[in-house]
Amino acid sequence: MINVINPADGSIVGQAPDMSVAEVKAAIDRTCAAFPAWSRTLAKERGDMLRRWFELVSADRQAFAEIMVNENGKCLAEALGEIDYGLGFIEWYAEEAKRVYGDTIPSHAGNAAVLVMKEPAGPTAAITPWNFPFMMITRKVATALAAGCTMVIKPSEETPLTAYKLLEYARKAGIPEGVFEMVTGNPQAIGELFTQDDRIRKISFTGSTAVGKLLATASGRALKKMTLELGGNAPFIVFDDADVEQAVAGLVAAKLRNSGQVCISPNRIYVQEAIHDRFVAALAEKVARVRVDSGMQQEFVVGPLINQAGFDKVARLVEDTRRQGASALLGGKPHVKGGLFYEPTILTGLNDEMAIARTEIFGPVFPVYRFGREDEVVERANNTEYGLVAYAYTRDVGRAFRMSRDIQAGMVILNSGSVGTASVPFGGVKQSGYGREGSFYGIEEYVEVKYVLMGGLDS
Repeated sequence: MINVINPADGSIVGQAPDMSVAEVKAAIDRTCAAFPAWSRTLAKERGDMLRRWFELVSADRQAFAEIMVNENGKCLAEALGEIDYGLGFIEWYAEEAKRVYGDTIPSHAGNAAVLVMKEPAGPTAAITPWNFPFMMITRKVATALAAGCTMVIKPSEETPLTAYKLLEYARKAGIPEGVFEMVTGNPQAIGELFTQDDRIRKISFTGSTAVGKLLATASGRALKKMTLELGGNAPFIVFDDADVEQAVAGLVAAKLRNSGQVCISPNRIYVQEAIHDRFVAALAEKVARVRVDSGMQQEFVVGPLINQAGFDKVARLVEDTRRQGASALLGGKPHVKGGLFYEPTILTGLNDEMAIARTEIFGPVFPVYRFGREDEVVERANNTEYGLVAYAYTRDVGRAFRMSRDIQAGMVILNSGSVGTASVPFGGVKQSGYGREGSFYGIEEYVEVKYVLMGGLDS
């Protein structure tokens, strides 16, 4: 069995199966065997089951939130917010199942008709991370099932308890065995089984770019469809015409979500010279008021980092950056609570050559850089292998349009720190991956387009 550890105090809060290769293969077999019948189930019936799943989970959202706090460390207020976010995907795709429309195309022949149909891609697999143990499951599973695909999913071994409870409620809702399966165990072995089995026609993965590349390479042998949501190095740009108070509030909300352990977390904060000092002062005042504590709190608090490796990475980055001449205006060291708690930290006096400018931090650290001109900051923002999300604050409409055009990212967020909802397409470019999740674009990732020519209509 796999012990699940509460990162706030190191206690064991549950266990998950450490499945053998044979057990994982059996789950894949069930997923593949269930596909023919599920793919022919009426779209309305699939949508009705998803709707029942949505209603059952909604009724017990507090219980789900408490499980998430214990295994992930995020505070209760955040956990409840994640549940509402994740439920939005079940609700959205319960409705979207009935809207996977095909087309008719004007025929190129006088006695023929041309049809375009969309069919489920086949049995699918997904691998999800620990930082959003509820939403990542619902976003992938609800989309696949709505499209008529079956799915076997591997949640993170750090946070499997939320995932298994979602599976339990899916069964209560009538979603059959095989249609939605779950496996836990050795990540490398499970990944290899997913990629090597030619019956699995699509893999959806959220995680690091390094692992995404390995999965893409292995899946290329069978030309599997893939959705990859990988690493990020998000720029957060504040121009001198921005509303400073609004920008600070948006930054703090975006950065401290899940203690900074989010792929869309602002990673490089660029502030125009004319307002730099005022902005940093306002930021320090706001961050200093944020409490650090264990997660079972009704109000927002910054919780622990997920594990020792994550904590060590953040501490090392901050120490190295300070050694190279940066200053810690706030924080800059482990929190007095000990364990995996790290102080919310504001760093100034940085330059783009420091390692922190090229590394996904995954912690409550605000690295603040100065910039002068618009063209300069666009070039610096794009000077990264990643392209998941970018943020910019400005009240200049022309500049806002230029940012949306010139920044190389799958998502550009203007005058807000909030990115996701079920109705919008989520995903990146460059080494942040490809494919989209959410909205009607998301369900397109799970279908194949079939062209049908119906000839001889006049005979």
